Amino acid sequence: MEFIESFIDQTNNILWGYVMIASLIGCAVYFTLRGKFVQFTMIGEMFRQLINSSERHIDNGHKHISPFEAFVVSLASRVGTGNLAGVATAIAVGGAGAVFWMWVIALIGAANAFVESTLAQLYKKRSDDSFIGGPAYYIMQGLKCRPMAILFSVLTIVTFGFAFNTVQSNTICEAFQNAFGVDNLYMGIFLTATTLLIIFGGIQRIAKVSSVVVPIMAVGYIILAFTVVLLNITQLPEVFTLIIKNAFGMEQVVGGGMGAAVMQGIKRGLFSNEAGMGSAPNAAATASTSHPVKQGLIQTLGVFTDTLIICSSTAFIILMSGVHVEGGLDGVQLTQEALTAEIGSAGRIFVAIAIFFFAFSSIFGNYYYGEANIRFITKSRLALNIYRVIVGAMVMGGAMMSLKMVWSLADVTMALMTLCNLVAIVLLGGKAMTLLEDYRSQRKRGIDPIFKKSQVKEFAEDENIECW
Repeated sequence: MEFIESFIDQTNNILWGYVMIASLIGCAVYFTLRGKFVQFTMIGEMFRQLINSSERHIDNGHKHISPFEAFVVSLASRVGTGNLAGVATAIAVGGAGAVFWMWVIALIGAANAFVESTLAQLYKKRSDDSFIGGPAYYIMQGLKCRPMAILFSVLTIVTFGFAFNTVQSNTICEAFQNAFGVDNLYMGIFLTATTLLIIFGGIQRIAKVSSVVVPIMAVGYIILAFTVVLLNITQLPEVFTLIIKNAFGMEQVVGGGMGAAVMQGIKRGLFSNEAGMGSAPNAAATASTSHPVKQGLIQTLGVFTDTLIICSSTAFIILMSGVHVEGGLDGVQLTQEALTAEIGSAGRIFVAIAIFFFAFSSIFGNYYYGEANIRFITKSRLALNIYRVIVGAMVMGGAMMSLKMVWSLADVTMALMTLCNLVAIVLLGGKAMTLLEDYRSQRKRGIDPIFKKSQVKEFAEDENIECW
């Protein structure tokens, strides 16, 4: 086990120390410049589209998912473990300066989110009474490279179905141990048994319950976080100073702390907002809209909502409480103790309950990302059942692994998945920019943009674009 943990840790350091940061920031800056700062100049348009996108489009008698519903689905997958435990881990390991770099990757990384979601819309396919799509589809349809599409699917299966689910179960176990003293072994057995029971047959009822409970818990957490920040509003200038000082301070540069802050901020920011990872496009592709750019803009807004609002709220709670300087606390337990310092013992219990619903529903969301990609690769029922058993094993494994181990494993698989997606969107990014130019041109003429491939020369003869 020590050898495996050491190998994963070293691979993680290599990927994030030399490859991922340059790739993420490089792509983000490239698309920001090529898109003429789309994530900043079109914020008003993002809100306009979100407000006007709640109505479902009826096609051939079927009611498709609306752009707003697709936005909510992707936001629900973003809001959760990363916001409560990931932010705490970033601060514990990288210091307060990690928060600054989390903001940076959200602000410029939103350009990656715009491109990947726009491409997902462009290359979506019809499936019975809905649309399906995502990176595997735009790689196969746009790049005409099935091996690369399969590679991405495999990486998605490993990342979401296996690695991310170890994070979810580990976070639940740590939160319940801290709040109620429940042993990780017993909690792990409960989570594994429940997970297997549901993914082998009763998911619909759980999905319906989660669709109600998770948004309520998310709104409740946001309200509570905002309340704590408002009650400590006089500390905000001091907190901002601490964040900036730790992000650029000479003592951090000399001691190597700045590198840790950058790495942790970008890693945890990506885990939370998923900009460029290739996960959100799976949800973006399901929406019925009149122009691919509309969904790209709406999904971009989700990155800002997740990181700049929700992650920042968690960071402010932790930094205002001062608990982070005591040492010995990491992950969700740090968030629990920070909130406990602000509102009393109820804070510890509230976070445990909230993280249970967030993480438990994420286990099934992660599972379905994997299942969808299993089905993309093969129709074999045996392969699907083997996948389900491994998911259950990883849930149990996550309960017993160390905090460092589960996050390192998630970081490695997330990096590989993201790299594959970044290569695809760089190669296909020109098509997203063409769509953006078409959208802006129509808006300048006072038209509510509508895309038809026959009216855009670059797409007119492309048979792989089937829904436009």
